Amino acid sequence: MSRMLSLYVCFFLALSGGAFSNLQGKQTDFGMQVFSQMALTSRDSNLAFSPYGVATILGMAQLGARGQTLKTLKQKMGFSLQERGMARQQRLLQRDIASVEGVELASGVMVERKMVLEKVFQRGLLKAFQATPHQLDFSRPKQALDIINAWVSDHTAGTISSFLSSGALTDETRMVLLSAIHFQGLWKMPFDLKMTQERLFHLANGSAVPVPMMRQTNNFRYGEFVTPEGVDYDVIEVPYEGESLSMLVVTPFEPETPVSTLASEITSRRVQEWRQEMKSVKRQLALPRFTLESDLDLKDILTRMGLGYLFNPAKADFTRITTDERLSLSKVLQKVKIEVNEKGTKGSAATAAVMFSRMAVQEITMDRPFLFLIQHKSTGAVLFMGQVNHPEQS
Repeated sequence: MSRMLSLYVCFFLALSGGAFSNLQGKQTDFGMQVFSQMALTSRDSNLAFSPYGVATILGMAQLGARGQTLKTLKQKMGFSLQERGMARQQRLLQRDIASVEGVELASGVMVERKMVLEKVFQRGLLKAFQATPHQLDFSRPKQALDIINAWVSDHTAGTISSFLSSGALTDETRMVLLSAIHFQGLWKMPFDLKMTQERLFHLANGSAVPVPMMRQTNNFRYGEFVTPEGVDYDVIEVPYEGESLSMLVVTPFEPETPVSTLASEITSRRVQEWRQEMKSVKRQLALPRFTLESDLDLKDILTRMGLGYLFNPAKADFTRITTDERLSLSKVLQKVKIEVNEKGTKGSAATAAVMFSRMAVQEITMDRPFLFLIQHKSTGAVLFMGQVNHPEQS
């Protein structure tokens, strides 16, 4: 695997024999579409991403959407958790993933303490994500940020200890939807540390850098494939203990082919095809030892994908969450850390959708000429009126 040009790391859950449920396949496809868009702008950079995390967060937002906002989310994501039976599918999906040894999932909802939530939204959160809203005082943003970061740290075994940075929350923040995933798994066939040697890794820009390259010879499930555009590539599966979870490593045959050209090839259906066509063969695998960390702001990517509606205060409709104030998304953030070594893999991801209200403590500033009336309200009599063009002049 020393001919890889950049590292794009994806984990695929092989649950119940590797079959994708209807909901799981659609969530995976949506997450991979987001990844594909990011890959186009990160052609020469490392990138770690959680498709599950972004699909989960926007699935939670779906539960609070109405009208065109819900229609847009359903159209772009391919599913709606508001439809009959889908909340149950979501809950069972999370149960199946969390049942894998070494995997921890958590969903959280932090809400402004004075905001009244619609009961239908609360029921949906509980049914689909087994999440109960926790009240915070967003008028004290730093304190709220510390509480959210502590929640993320707790649910990622301390791997992600400072998820949200200063300024991520303001006194206009009304809700933060949270998803956390932590995974720690040992290879089914660990790499011998004595076999790790420094070898050259060929970068996308044509240069090469020395890296610690892990090596082992064993039987791996392996396949050779070609994209509709004629790009040849291979896939090798490296299983973890228990074999419910595995890493699929995908790389082009030709060294000069950017690995980002394969991003659009990865769909849930294509992964199923890989698994069906791959064969167990004896191979010597050389895989670099690596650590990745990505801090992602997904607002621009989601907007390019046609979800800008969610971020528009004048258009977003989340009245299924609350009718107290008009909510919209301000940020969708994700932080991912992955460490791969001879023993196995440790990975954590935290994803957040920050919702705010432009109605929150809205300032009306009379910094230009204005009219005034002083009226007796019960009779309607106007006692005084006037216009102010220059407040300092009498």
